[in-house]
Amino acid sequence: MKRIGALAIVAILIAASGCGREAAGPRKLRLAVIPKALDIPVFNYAKIGAERAAAELGHVEIIWRGPERADELRQKEIVESFITQRVDGIAISVLNADFLTSTIDRAIAAGIPVVTWDSDAPKSKRLAFYGVDDYKTGQIMGEEAARLLGGQGQIALITSLGAANLQRRLEGVRSALATHSGLRIVETYDIKEDPVRCAEIIAAGTNRYPNLGAWISVGGWPVFTRNALAAVDPSRTKVISFDTIPPAPEILKAGKAQVLLGQKYFGWGAEPVKLLADIIAGRPPQNPIIDSGVDVVTADNVDAYLEQWARLERGAK
Repeated sequence: MKRIGALAIVAILIAASGCGREAAGPRKLRLAVIPKALDIPVFNYAKIGAERAAAELGHVEIIWRGPERADELRQKEIVESFITQRVDGIAISVLNADFLTSTIDRAIAAGIPVVTWDSDAPKSKRLAFYGVDDYKTGQIMGEEAARLLGGQGQIALITSLGAANLQRRLEGVRSALATHSGLRIVETYDIKEDPVRCAEIIAAGTNRYPNLGAWISVGGWPVFTRNALAAVDPSRTKVISFDTIPPAPEILKAGKAQVLLGQKYFGWGAEPVKLLADIIAGRPPQNPIIDSGVDVVTADNVDAYLEQWARLERGAK
């Protein structure tokens, strides 16, 4: 989105919302925060972050709602319901960017600012995005696989088709692997955002490719539960996966995974809430794409990461 277009939309949104504050202070804002699905554990921390930010701001009410499980039609219905309710703002992790773009644009047209987090809808008129640079993080995963395998071996990929963030990560992985002639992608599995299927897919892939050198998962499904990697022999097959929420660090410490990429899970909720509050107050972000950064966690730094995680859980900086 061009900068002038973003500013024009913000001006319209401010006018639609009443263009000001009451004499007694800022009015109470009702902000809808929508995860991809309620059964994906990483989003529990986004909810905590959103609630903390709302408490800090003091004039914000968080409405946390998402599909029970990954369902793009249900997510669209939820956004549409918030448009009808005329909430003051919407922050959403988008399941399917192409499918939801027109609905996001309809919210903007109705005077409701929309920001995305974790998973973007870049072709929509959303006003900002907060999350990792997915292409670069995919490249990191590919290079870590090359390092672990010495540049030689077969690799299987795990993703969930439809989400823009996961597609960009896949593109980054493939671009990095393509620079190593000894590495070959043997198959890409679509897990459909279902952690329950993960163990079955990994077991089937391990059986099909007995010489598999590595699994690369652009989402955290292999480390959301303790048994998803049961079929993997770490002496032969390495695991590079997104996400560092418990029990992932313990799985890494046990040697079942070798590299984890952590995101700013609490920030997923906190930063979009602050962004919306600022936009409504007439303070749009200078840059609508906000790179949260990523944590690369290995056996060498996992203990330090766990100490940092404990501070975040307590609400400390």
